[in-house]
Amino acid sequence: MKVLIVSLAYLPFIGGAELAVKEITDRLPEIDFDMITVNLDGQQPKNQQVGNVNIHRLGRGKISKYLFPWTGFKLATKLHQEKKYDAVWAIMANQAGLVALRLKNKFPQIKYLLTLQEGDSLKRIWSRTFLIRPLYRRIYRRADYIQSISSYLSNRAVQYGYRGKSSIVPNGVDLEKFKTDIDSAQLDELRTKLNLTSADKIVVTASRLVHKNGIDILIKSARNLPLKILILGQGELQLKLEALAQELGVKNKILFLGHIGQPDLPKYLKIADVFVRPSRSEGLGSAFLEAMAAGLPVIGTKVGGIPDIITEGQTGLFCEVDNPKDLENKIKLLLTDNDLRLRLIDNGKKLAVNKYDWQLVTSQMRDIFNSL
Repeated sequence: MKVLIVSLAYLPFIGGAELAVKEITDRLPEIDFDMITVNLDGQQPKNQQVGNVNIHRLGRGKISKYLFPWTGFKLATKLHQEKKYDAVWAIMANQAGLVALRLKNKFPQIKYLLTLQEGDSLKRIWSRTFLIRPLYRRIYRRADYIQSISSYLSNRAVQYGYRGKSSIVPNGVDLEKFKTDIDSAQLDELRTKLNLTSADKIVVTASRLVHKNGIDILIKSARNLPLKILILGQGELQLKLEALAQELGVKNKILFLGHIGQPDLPKYLKIADVFVRPSRSEGLGSAFLEAMAAGLPVIGTKVGGIPDIITEGQTGLFCEVDNPKDLENKIKLLLTDNDLRLRLIDNGKKLAVNKYDWQLVTSQMRDIFNSL
């Protein structure tokens, strides 16, 4: 089987969607994958083999995203005429979805699989697509199959008029990477590097520093708590968030650590006591799964796909959206109620193992490709 993947971003620029594509394609050696994507920083090779995917990068810099529906379609047409793909796989209903839609319109025999991974709220997407709403709806409606990573996103496809074949296949977690015990000397070395003591209570989040992830709410919750907060991630709001921490007098409690790569991420999770992401919207929240696999109790909000992962009092706790006081209380509860803490840790690990192993996810994706 020959499949053309269309994605706005890919390695080395990695989020939940990009990680999912890498993990899934690496486990499907029987499929011949090509990919068209954007050269987001203009520094990556134009053509490159990464794992089981032959990558074609277009443009130079982020402005190329806006040209992608045309440049991507032009290259997709050329490649399809050469290789005769069985399917085009669009990663999200964005410019990549427009490329896949145009390819499907030009070559109706090609099967079109749309994966929904979006973390933005329906309201935000609705406003951003105002001028192209009929075209945007067709990204959904023209698909032969839609795979969503959460119930929330599956329902969104229905709201946009999709009535075809679909299934919910979540993102997964690398259990071996996050479950494996790490030598205590390495963890002590990391604590020393971060000027943390064994007595410090540590809250961690792994999040892009953007509005939807609610990192400002986490910072505000720290005012009355004796703890340290590790913020793993980077993004457009970093300077504003640093200024907020300074303004609230909690700068000494907050460590902005920037992007932490997947190989090092388990160490940062292992030294923490609680994982928090007070999201305003979320497609699923793979970071919660990684934290669960690493043995951390988690706190999230009841938005988007997070309720697919968190069951209140069983696999995690919910805090209210945009309510730092409520988040403060939930953090305090997990730092003081050891029975609750242990129950969440145990149930979270079981959930990650039983439902979110990448091998299970890939098996479901294989079935989807075979059904096209």
